[in-house]
Amino acid sequence: MSTPLDRLTAWLKERKITEVECLVADLTGIARGKISPTAKFLNEKGMRLPESVLLQSVTGDYVDDDIYYELLDPADIDMHCRPDDRAIFLVPWALEPTALVIHDTYDKRGIPIELSPRNLLKKVLKLYAERGWQPIVAPEMEFYLTKRSDDPDYPLQPPVGRSGRQETGRQSFSIDAANEFDPLFEDMYDWCEAQELDLDTLIHEEGTAQMEINFRHGDPLHLADQIFVFKRTLREAALKHNVTATFMAKPMTGEPGSAMHLHQSVVDPKTGKTVFSNPDGSMSELFLHHIGGLQKYIPEALPLFAPNVNSFRRFLPDTSAPVNVEWGEENRTVGLRVPESDPQNRRVENRLAGADANPYLALAASLLCGYLGMVEGVEPSAPVQGRGYERRNLRLPLTLEAALERMEQSATLERYLGNRFTRGYVAVKRAEHENYKRVISSWEREFLLLSV
Repeated sequence: MSTPLDRLTAWLKERKITEVECLVADLTGIARGKISPTAKFLNEKGMRLPESVLLQSVTGDYVDDDIYYELLDPADIDMHCRPDDRAIFLVPWALEPTALVIHDTYDKRGIPIELSPRNLLKKVLKLYAERGWQPIVAPEMEFYLTKRSDDPDYPLQPPVGRSGRQETGRQSFSIDAANEFDPLFEDMYDWCEAQELDLDTLIHEEGTAQMEINFRHGDPLHLADQIFVFKRTLREAALKHNVTATFMAKPMTGEPGSAMHLHQSVVDPKTGKTVFSNPDGSMSELFLHHIGGLQKYIPEALPLFAPNVNSFRRFLPDTSAPVNVEWGEENRTVGLRVPESDPQNRRVENRLAGADANPYLALAASLLCGYLGMVEGVEPSAPVQGRGYERRNLRLPLTLEAALERMEQSATLERYLGNRFTRGYVAVKRAEHENYKRVISSWEREFLLLSV
């Protein structure tokens, strides 16, 4: 019987891979790791990285020393990273035959590192397995294409397409507008096919040069890996064509934000049948409780869906994004939409996560909230009929600071996600927010410089 190392070795040799990118995702979703010659990678059977990479902020800074030394060994020890043979991908843009291998992280005793986003998702999936349930997800990723700019103070602008002109106005679902960037998307699809990413459809979204890519439904861990890889792939394809691809939640003033819509359902792995529908095709109690759990716990877990100051710009009035955890059938104005489908494919779409969220953490949080509703029997509110933006009973925290405080106070999240993870995540996001507050914005210079 072949071992994971045997399968990795065969995969690499079959493709004549000469270099291996050994990666883990930090709390932000940034790829961190080492690049190794293939022979060295196979000989070492993994890599070691400082534990501290999991407490780095998006700027590369670390949390305050008090928290740092409470959560990590004062000796700044290494964690042991083991390659997952089910998470190996080609790097088709590399000059030499290169592979990307996602690793899991463990301490020296072989215990999974609690701060690891991938380990957190695996922990949530284990909760489902212990109940005899199997979650299925189908993510949708929105993003913008923009002109390249080396000045962060200068507002982003739409890129120039094949016609030689910038896109203007709103071009929702326009084939011609999407075709303006055909050379870029052809490379993207070719590279994703080489990586065996399960891409489905590409559409032009509402914003100027805003697109959405849909993934086929499947296993949450495998799809989180794919989103992690896809973000990198799209950015590389964009750079090749002299534009920028961004997954910022709100990159352009006056344009809609970018979301990571998460379609989720639960099946019985023994039969393959959904637990969200009764034999007569109606909504099951488990389905309604799943929605109830999302409504109850998303406000406490919001920083995992909206991790940055910029994330909360999506939730401003009249921004096309939901601003509450109301639910409704075929209703895109609420945070939790139930798409029309046959009973076997019944699902709920969580529309609150931003495209900037770490895919491992967003999926873990969304599935955990639904799971808690199922095991606690949480009843949902009445479904919304008509427009849901103005509903105020189930509103979300309005700022990152308020959201972090609510997450920090959640005994339920601490119980299921772990004390080290919740404290570490909140500390990293607070460090980023402190960094943000030190930067004087163009708005302040424009309106306060000569007026106050």
